[in-house]
Amino acid sequence: MANLFRNIWSIFSRTRSLPPNPPNPPPPPLLDEPWLKLNWGDRENDLQFINNYKPKGEGHHQFRILLHGPVGAGKSSFINSVISALEAKISHRAFANTGQSSFTNEYKMYSIKKGNQGEMYPFVLNDMMGLKNLGRKYRRVYEKDMKMAMKGHIQDGYTFNPESALSKNNPLHYNKNPTINDKVHILVSVIDADSVNRLDKSVVEIIQDIRDEATELGIPHVAILTKIDEVHPEINKDVKNFCRSQELQKKVKDLSNLVGIPQNCIFPLKNYHSEMMLNDDMDALILKILRRIIEIGDEKLSS
Repeated sequence: MANLFRNIWSIFSRTRSLPPNPPNPPPPPLLDEPWLKLNWGDRENDLQFINNYKPKGEGHHQFRILLHGPVGAGKSSFINSVISALEAKISHRAFANTGQSSFTNEYKMYSIKKGNQGEMYPFVLNDMMGLKNLGRKYRRVYEKDMKMAMKGHIQDGYTFNPESALSKNNPLHYNKNPTINDKVHILVSVIDADSVNRLDKSVVEIIQDIRDEATELGIPHVAILTKIDEVHPEINKDVKNFCRSQELQKKVKDLSNLVGIPQNCIFPLKNYHSEMMLNDDMDALILKILRRIIEIGDEKLSS
């Protein structure tokens, strides 16, 4: 028993003498010159472009934006942010996820009211079930559902089943004859900036495979890098500071190398999530990104 107490005391003494963990190093200072130049005064021009936009082509009246990405990355928050910026009030239409499980289980389409006359914007945003570390079987199911969604075969309201992809024999949710308005016109991967260097290999491979499928279908692919305010405290103080953050610049480069999306098609963004009032600079960034998404997709429509 005496030996036992001596051993316990020895361990306790060594633990007490250990030096404290060193504090986390401070983030590198912001660059003197921005690595990305944005005209923050273009908000009204971007809003006018969005308000005046009409899809090209006969019978084409709806431009479809499909969002996908890891669980909790901010797909639903992006939808709420777009609606907030366009309707000039904080929106909660899409239920945003604050945990590790996917809140979105349905294939959900969001249309946005334009002004007070009941007119709708000619673009819609479609939300997908969030990506997580999937086994081989579930991965194949997710990819099949994604391909059907991009081709316009999945109807609004379909509940995703990780065990099996949507059946062609499902009369309620399988669209046998999709029109140009049902098909996806641009694919947007939504990824948490802080998670870029911690993405599971299987998630990266799924994003790459879906990118390949989109390319075969002629669908452009871009990415939104969310939660940029958590990368550097100065971005949290002022969202315009993201253009001078070395860490964020590196994350854009790393994501580009991981999944093959060009750096000028990766858009850093701060979503509305805790704010109770609109912010002019956040609105300006949201509208600029929405405009670029429309422009890139529309360019493919007219080619």
